[in-house]
Amino acid sequence: TRHQMVFATPEEAAKDVKHVARAFGANRVGITDFDRRWLYKHKFSDMSKQSKAQELPEGLTSVIVVAQAMDYELVKTVPSALSGAATGLGYSHDAMVVLSLAQYIRNLGYEAVASMNDTALAIPLAIKAGLGEYGRNGLLITPDYRPRVRLGKVFTNLPLAHDQPLSFGVKAFCDQCQKCSQNCPVGAIPKDAPTKLQHNQSNIKGVKKWTVNGEKCFSYWAAQNSDCSICIRVCPYNKDYRKWWNRLGIKLAATSLRSFMLWLDNKLKFGKRQQPKKWWPL
Repeated sequence: TRHQMVFATPEEAAKDVKHVARAFGANRVGITDFDRRWLYKHKFSDMSKQSKAQELPEGLTSVIVVAQAMDYELVKTVPSALSGAATGLGYSHDAMVVLSLAQYIRNLGYEAVASMNDTALAIPLAIKAGLGEYGRNGLLITPDYRPRVRLGKVFTNLPLAHDQPLSFGVKAFCDQCQKCSQNCPVGAIPKDAPTKLQHNQSNIKGVKKWTVNGEKCFSYWAAQNSDCSICIRVCPYNKDYRKWWNRLGIKLAATSLRSFMLWLDNKLKFGKRQQPKKWWPL
């Protein structure tokens, strides 16, 4: 049996894990319970072209979810080969964080399984872990980096205090805003109210939400030979918050003046594509 580091309380353990995650480079980190509703039942091998039952250690109790911000200036060039670096770097940084954090927890004597887009759905777990809210574009909207994040997670049996979901007005804002659905080249993002609609086998059943047609979306990615992320670029939440007028706008988005904020967003042409050569003037 392993010797296990014992913390005074689950709260102390959570504080320690979050501190280490941030030291490894996580931009945001939250913790929730191990909820089997969001686990994939099977995993698929691209080598053998076969699937088998998902395998995880027994006794897992928590999921640590980390978010890595995508570069704002790179996202402005979407769609482009250059903008694909924003996605790739986000996932690369996530991978380094979750692999390092999982090893740290194993060194404490506990089970820890690092995961990216495999094993379980990241967005429901991130919402439960208090990292943000769900948007019309099917993405997590965080309070600071907004839709511009990539997610990773670590499953563990280390006793940890769990965070609570956030609410800062995303649902009410997305009810009025349709910029992502209006700008999606293949119409993969719904324009209507949330439903339990299931487009195809790539969608889960039984959850009332805005459901993106993932197969339409990914087919467009493949046809472009690059990432898309137009729905991130045009999202009114996607701003440079170092500028005071953007901070003011986001405050309006959480109030009854959200329609005015949307009008300004359109009038000032926020979300307009930037030519890649402006980022990389060679």
